[in-house]
Order: sequence, then structure tokens, then C-alpha cells
Amino acid sequence: MAPGEYESRGGREVPLPTLDINGETVRAVSVGGLETCIELPAWKLCFDIGRCPPTATRLERVLFTHSHTDHMGGVVHHCATRDLMGMRPPEYVVPAEVHDAFDDMFDTWRRLDRSELPCRVRAARPGDRIELGHGRFAQAFRVYHRVPSLGYALGQVRRKLRPDLAGASRAEIIRLRQAGEAVDMPEEHIEVAFCGDTLIDVVDREEAVRTARLLILEVTFLDDRVSVDKARSKGHVHLDEVIERADLFENEALLFTHVSQRYSNAQMHRILRERLPDSLRDRVRILEREPPW
Repeated sequence: MAPGEYESRGGREVPLPTLDINGETVRAVSVGGLETCIELPAWKLCFDIGRCPPTATRLERVLFTHSHTDHMGGVVHHCATRDLMGMRPPEYVVPAEVHDAFDDMFDTWRRLDRSELPCRVRAARPGDRIELGHGRFAQAFRVYHRVPSLGYALGQVRRKLRPDLAGASRAEIIRLRQAGEAVDMPEEHIEVAFCGDTLIDVVDREEAVRTARLLILEVTFLDDRVSVDKARSKGHVHLDEVIERADLFENEALLFTHVSQRYSNAQMHRILRERLPDSLRDRVRILEREPPW
């Protein structure tokens, strides 16, 4: 963790958990019902701001999955702090169904705060593509929760030599390029997928979720303290449902987040060690909680 990467909790400064997963740096906090903020510094964005870690303030773009307080409650603080520090106005991407209410919230806070709270707000729908620059993009997809919700797949466009030129010499490729002929073609790679709060059904439906190099998936309930039916009624994933679909996950790595406060860090690790099938165990990390909670 770099110096200064801290989040304030109850008046104290505690380290914000930072992970290196297959070369992807993830700074994150996510506890079911309390707060979620997933920072991806290399992508210059974060998913959701339930509260506002100081490090999230540095990130100009926030992709919101849904409007529950533990995922959106810190947004005004994020905007105001960036303005106070002379940073560029942030860009907020929100599900289209909540766009008007989101604008209304900011208008109310502008009256309360007597400030401009400058920001750019974009309404997103399933299938929308947000260009991030340098060949990177975010693709929105529908997830199933108790309010209108989106997930996001982050991708990179790379150039690949045309298949019909696979055996061509370097001189031939140069000749074709100088003649104005395209010798390569774009190829999209999904690097990260984040589902926010969702039913497991999104795994069945969305190829990007199953194939992203890193999948960040909420798994709120881990054992029979909460049944699968109860988990589904709350719009959340149960570990039993992940295990049933173990063969679907093609991801190089998975990060489980949003675990219920019922489970201590030690219990989370023990349950995963005992319950995950061999095909998943070595690929799964779980986001721990920093005390005190």
C-alpha cells in the first residue's frame, strides 16, 4: 500500500485494503449493508461510493451500479472534496432509471451547501459503451437487484495481425501497410467485470462476467445461516449458487466482496477453504474487513 492510502473510520485513520490481483491493483472496501467502494487506480475510476475514502477523491470517474445508500451515499462528499481541492469536476455514470432523481439530489445539496458542486452526470443503459480513452472502455450490462442496477465490464482494444497474414514475412507485411492496406484488426479483451449487488443469474446470462480476466463478485452469504431463498429475496448472491456454477467461471481470478457482517475474516477464509471446489479455490480471493466494525 502506498503511503497515505487511508480511510477514516469513526474518527480514526485505518489502511484501506489494497490488493494486487493478477497485476490489477484494487483498493476496496465492501461490507454488506454498510459501504462499498471499489477503486481501480490504473483505470482512473471506481465503482460505487458508499462512503468516500480519501483515495477515491483522486479518481475523476465513478461508475455507479445502483442507488442504495451503501453504494451511493458518499457521492456528494466526493464531488465537494474534489471542488475544494481544485480538481476537475467528476463524471458520474448512473443507471438511467435514477438519473433524474440523482440530479434532484444534487440540486438539493447545492441549495443546502450554497455551492455549485460541479459534476457531469451520464445516464447509462444496458449495452451502453463508455469510452475511457487509450483504447479502453466500459460496457454496461443489466444486473438483478431490488432497485434498477447495472454492472460494468472494463475492456481494452488491442490490434491483432489479420489471420490470413499469419504466415506472411515481415517484408510482405510492411509492403501491404505502405500500400495502404490494413494488416491488423481490433480485438477486445475484457479485463475486469464488476456486478455490484445482484442475483447470481447475471453469471448465467453475461459472457463478459464469466470471461473477464478479473471478476469482482458480491457473495454476501456463505453458509446456512442464511438460506439461498432468503439471499435471493434480498437480491444477493449465496456461496451455494457460486459452487453450483463452478464450471462456468473462466476467469483467471475472482474477488468476492460485500460479505455479510455475520462472518469474521477467519470464518470467511475457513468457509471458502472448506467449501469451494478445487476448480475455484486457487483463483478466489475474498475482501477482508479492517477492524473495528
